[in-house]
Amino acid sequence: MPLLKDRCICLRKIEYSETSQIVVLLGREHGIQRLIAKGAHRRTKSGAGKFDGGLDLLELGDAIFSEKIERDMGLLAEWTLREGHLAIRRNLRAMYLGLYAVELVGLLFQEHDPHPALFDRLENCLDELASPKIEEVFLAFELDLLRQAGYLPELSICAGCGQAAHASGAVEVSAFSAAAGAVVCRNCQPSFPDRIGIDPRLLHLLRGLLLLPRCKGTPQRLPRLTRHQSDPLNRVLAEHLEYSLGKRVRMRQYVLA
Repeated sequence: MPLLKDRCICLRKIEYSETSQIVVLLGREHGIQRLIAKGAHRRTKSGAGKFDGGLDLLELGDAIFSEKIERDMGLLAEWTLREGHLAIRRNLRAMYLGLYAVELVGLLFQEHDPHPALFDRLENCLDELASPKIEEVFLAFELDLLRQAGYLPELSICAGCGQAAHASGAVEVSAFSAAAGAVVCRNCQPSFPDRIGIDPRLLHLLRGLLLLPRCKGTPQRLPRLTRHQSDPLNRVLAEHLEYSLGKRVRMRQYVLA
């Protein structure tokens, strides 16, 4: 089987033995790949190694691997580290959000299904997580991720009465229903026992993020957000995603602590 080369981000790793690893990589041109890196931690007497001492989460690098679609795992032949995101590792909040981002990518997309635009957005998001724009950068990425995966909730129309939430004279929405995957107005709230109350101004902000102008796929002129604003919105999106997928998102407890 021919070897492939791709620019990749490490989404997940498992220490398989003293010297080997099982890794899940997101490739720009080849999508998610589950690979075994035999001898990942092994080095020669001179200190050289074909995996730069092993892979770590969130790392960006050039990978050479064999893609075996008919099997559970391919073989990672070589890994050249390009960006270790050391600034993220010095900031606990940035680290949690970075791990949350790669977990969501792994949950929402299938293996061997390339999404170059998604790769570029994730790479850009990781580059900016160590900046003061951390909260708004992650939230914008999360919305783009849900939209590209087809899981973006309905934020403009009430799930009960169907009235627009943003038009002139529209009803005020102040809750979200994960079961309906949509916002709920005050009049319709009794019909949705799973509703999550949320400030209407935050929902308006969330809709505004989706309409921002873009440069090479990245939203521009992001509003500065605090955790007081971002945490309720991240919680709503997490509830929606967990209900839609039917599984728990592991990093949620750290991001929304």
